[in-house]
Amino acid sequence: MKINDEGQRLLVNLAQHYDAWMDACRLLFPGRLQWKTISDKNYLYRIADNVGNGSSLGRRSEETEGLYHDFLVARETRDNTAAQLKIDTGLFRALRLPRLPAFAGDVLRALDVRRLLGTSYLVVGTNAMVAYALEAAEVLPTGMETTDDLDLTWSQPVLGNNDTQPPNTLYAALKSIDPTYGVNAERQFQLRNARGQEVELLLAESIAEHWGRDQKIRPIPLFEQDWLLNGRQISHVVSDMSDKPARVAAPDPRWFGLHKLWLSKKPTRTTLKTGKDERQGMLVMNLVAEHMPHFPLDNTFRAELPDILLPHLERWEATRGS
Repeated sequence: MKINDEGQRLLVNLAQHYDAWMDACRLLFPGRLQWKTISDKNYLYRIADNVGNGSSLGRRSEETEGLYHDFLVARETRDNTAAQLKIDTGLFRALRLPRLPAFAGDVLRALDVRRLLGTSYLVVGTNAMVAYALEAAEVLPTGMETTDDLDLTWSQPVLGNNDTQPPNTLYAALKSIDPTYGVNAERQFQLRNARGQEVELLLAESIAEHWGRDQKIRPIPLFEQDWLLNGRQISHVVSDMSDKPARVAAPDPRWFGLHKLWLSKKPTRTTLKTGKDERQGMLVMNLVAEHMPHFPLDNTFRAELPDILLPHLERWEATRGS
């Protein structure tokens, strides 16, 4: 079912308001600014916790006055846009647009404010379906709901001086929103909180050597995750079940759809998941063919596919009489 004109207008406004809000949140991260008087001199401090601990940004000067002014403007912008976003997400719910679990929204916001979402990490698995539905301007059919776990894949950003991301950023982000998150000792690619909500990290085999040995999370390298780094990723702002906004950055829908179809036939895949994999893969490929002309399924794309995925493309084509 098509998202109507009212819904599409809302999505445009929601993304605009979210971007302004997130820009302000990033200026305020990782803590508030406050003046402190030490030996009769004023210093600007960035306060990192609720008991006043922080680091000095320097004595009062034109530069630190400017920093403090920017902080005040960012705080006002954050508060004003948060009020508008509350209205937007209420409308999002009323229009029955696809939403994320609340805990997934918390995780994605924590990654986004750290500039890790879409650069270091992509959303894969069932929660990515929300982004594909919005990209196609379609409502997800019943049975494609999100689940109470969140799958991410690492996309190996390169920062300055050829260094990859600082260590344990995902772990720190999750700890900041819920201190009960910890690495599952039996499945070290998984973080789980006291409520049983899970975040799993997947890793492409081709970039596994760049995953630092000092990381607390130990994802298993998988060759099929390399497929999800191909093509052009997509990004959409959605609402979660607590009526808060979150951004979903997900892989190219063509590669995601074929990956899902491949998973549905993977011998070691649990039968509890293969049926869902098949339905999701078929749905995403249909959305691409019918509503995403900017992701062509042409000979150029076909030539990029590894031999192992070609049968799954042909299997999908057969369902459409191609």
